[in-house]
Amino acid sequence: MRTPGDGGDACPGALRLHLADDGPLARVRIPGGVLTTAQTEALAHAAHHLGDGELHLTSRGNVQLRALRTETCGADLATALHTAGLLPSATHERVRNIVASPLSGLDGQGHRDLAPWLHALDTLLCASAPAAHLSGRFLFALDDGRGDMTSLEPDITLVAGPRATATVRIGGTTLTVPADDAPRIAVYAAEAFVAAARNAGADRVWRLADLPGGPEAVRALAREVAHRPDVTATLTDSATVTPTDPAHTTATAIKAKATPTPGAFPGGVSVAVPLGRFTPAQWTAVRHIAARTGLGVRLTPWRGAVLPGATPADLMALAASGLVTEPGSPWTGVTACIGRPGCAKSLADVRSDARTAVHPAHVPAEPPAHVPVQHPAHVPAEPPAHVPAQHPADGQAEPPVHWSGCARRCGRPRGDRVDVVAVVGGYEVTAVRAGKAGRTTSVTGTSSLAATVAAARTGT
Repeated sequence: MRTPGDGGDACPGALRLHLADDGPLARVRIPGGVLTTAQTEALAHAAHHLGDGELHLTSRGNVQLRALRTETCGADLATALHTAGLLPSATHERVRNIVASPLSGLDGQGHRDLAPWLHALDTLLCASAPAAHLSGRFLFALDDGRGDMTSLEPDITLVAGPRATATVRIGGTTLTVPADDAPRIAVYAAEAFVAAARNAGADRVWRLADLPGGPEAVRALAREVAHRPDVTATLTDSATVTPTDPAHTTATAIKAKATPTPGAFPGGVSVAVPLGRFTPAQWTAVRHIAARTGLGVRLTPWRGAVLPGATPADLMALAASGLVTEPGSPWTGVTACIGRPGCAKSLADVRSDARTAVHPAHVPAEPPAHVPVQHPAHVPAEPPAHVPAQHPADGQAEPPVHWSGCARRCGRPRGDRVDVVAVVGGYEVTAVRAGKAGRTTSVTGTSSLAATVAAARTGT
């Protein structure tokens, strides 16, 4: 039997490249989506000199570099990433799957700034020999208390609470712990999972839900962690949580927020990336702002970016590059797999069809190559009237739409969504709400596709 992380799952990494139809593909883990200014430059350089020039965002806030084209691309990329601090451990590079509340420490919400937790968890994870055997699918989440990570269905979630408390959620079981201990206890839980998966003697045990024995096996794992002599924790099964329990208070005392809405907020600005693909011009606009603020960039699990310290005036340059800077854009929540020609399994060029389905008047235009993206230093001090300075956490009324080239639906978001799946001769459109798929509408060709998707999204 292969233990988790020993090659049983096919998730690519920065060192384990995937051979796609458009060439080798690398997936670079970005814990918490947090990039320094220097790291944004390193990714731009790697994309330009080794790949197709673009940064492709994943549903976990990671970055994929596609169409790597040199014979030494693997070694060259590894060197560049290591130099930039994006590859701290060759043995653990695929297991650094950590998502985090992207507005933490910026907008005045949440119980704590997650930066210390993020650093501690990543460091402890890379130092753990058993953790190297986690699969590339195992997911950690850091939630500052606003509840924005739940929909991503992580395996282990650290949730900040009031008064230096925290909860570590292991599947459906919650450990209430001192906040400073949470990252260490999360790694203990991951190590216990690796041991449980090995002892189960089964293949394809990549995530907590895959453990033979189901929820009871996960509860047993959580009890094992809680009873360690170096752990101080109160264990609560999620089925018994009441409104007075610390676990419940931590998750709900602050109103749960949806994805950051494009626009400005008191601590920076948020943008959405059409189809999760940063073009060179768009990434240049982002890098210029990050260089000016010195505060880097935060990529989100919803294929967007938060720029700490940016101002409403910066929205003009970002919009000019083709990024979404207003909450009313029809591009908000629209994502897609790579489709043709990058994937041999795809039945359609889903990105092209998705662009066609978005009203042409609202399609973000990429600036011509000879027109430089305006540097933020030259942007007028006040934003244009049509760009509202709106808090980016008000959520979106309509569910996201994900376009897939085949039934595998790679990269689809968790939770409520509209699935648009290519089939021979057309598409199938299905609204998924509360975990249940509704009626599927088959569409031949693309002439009525936009109307069908819009109806599924609004429930009409």
